[in-house]
Amino acid sequence: MDAQRAKAIFDSPEMIAVKLEGKPVWIEHVDVDNGMATVQVGSDPLDTQTVKIDRLEEK
Repeated sequence: MDAQRAKAIFDSPEMIAVKLEGKPVWIEHVDVDNGMATVQVGSDPLDTQTVKIDRLEEK
Protein backbone atom coordinates (compact mmCIF):
# COMPACT_ATOMS: atom_id res chain seq x y z
CA MET A 1 0.00 0.00 0.00
CA ASP A 2 1.20 3.53 -0.59
CA ALA A 3 1.03 6.43 1.86
CA GLN A 4 -1.75 8.31 0.05
CA ARG A 5 -4.02 5.22 0.06
CA ALA A 6 -3.33 4.62 3.76
CA LYS A 7 -4.28 8.25 4.47
CA ALA A 8 -7.46 7.89 2.38
CA ILE A 9 -8.43 4.76 4.32
CA PHE A 10 -7.72 6.51 7.63
CA ASP A 11 -9.84 9.53 6.60
CA SER A 12 -12.69 7.44 5.18
CA PRO A 13 -15.98 7.19 7.12
CA GLU A 14 -16.26 3.61 5.80
CA MET A 15 -14.68 0.60 7.48
CA ILE A 16 -12.07 -0.64 5.00
CA ALA A 17 -10.30 -3.91 5.80
CA VAL A 18 -6.54 -3.64 6.16
CA LYS A 19 -4.09 -6.38 7.08
CA LEU A 20 -0.54 -6.53 8.36
CA GLU A 21 1.12 -9.86 7.63
CA GLY A 22 -2.30 -11.48 7.34
CA LYS A 23 -3.66 -10.05 10.60
CA PRO A 24 -6.49 -7.50 10.62
CA VAL A 25 -5.46 -4.03 11.78
CA TRP A 26 -7.01 -0.59 12.23
CA ILE A 27 -5.05 2.42 11.07
CA GLU A 28 -4.78 4.91 13.95
CA HIS A 29 -2.30 7.40 12.45
CA VAL A 30 -0.57 7.95 9.11
CA ASP A 31 2.75 9.76 8.74
CA VAL A 32 2.77 10.36 4.98
CA ASP A 33 6.12 12.20 5.00
CA ASN A 34 7.96 9.27 6.61
CA GLY A 35 5.90 6.43 5.11
CA MET A 36 4.88 5.10 8.52
CA ALA A 37 1.55 4.20 10.12
CA THR A 38 0.48 3.38 13.64
CA VAL A 39 -1.97 0.48 13.65
CA GLN A 40 -4.02 -1.37 16.23
CA VAL A 41 -3.61 -5.11 15.82
CA GLY A 42 -6.86 -7.07 16.20
CA SER A 43 -9.36 -5.88 18.77
CA ASP A 44 -6.93 -5.03 21.60
CA PRO A 45 -6.59 -1.22 21.77
CA LEU A 46 -3.34 -1.62 23.72
CA ASP A 47 -1.72 -3.71 20.95
CA THR A 48 -0.37 -1.00 18.63
CA GLN A 49 2.59 -1.00 16.29
CA THR A 50 4.25 1.61 14.12
CA VAL A 51 5.10 0.05 10.78
CA LYS A 52 6.16 0.98 7.26
CA ILE A 53 3.06 1.66 5.20
CA ASP A 54 4.24 -0.63 2.42
CA ARG A 55 3.74 -3.58 4.81
CA LEU A 56 -0.03 -2.91 4.93
CA GLU A 57 -2.42 -4.65 2.54
CA GLU A 58 -5.94 -3.62 1.67
CA LYS A 59 -8.29 -6.63 1.70
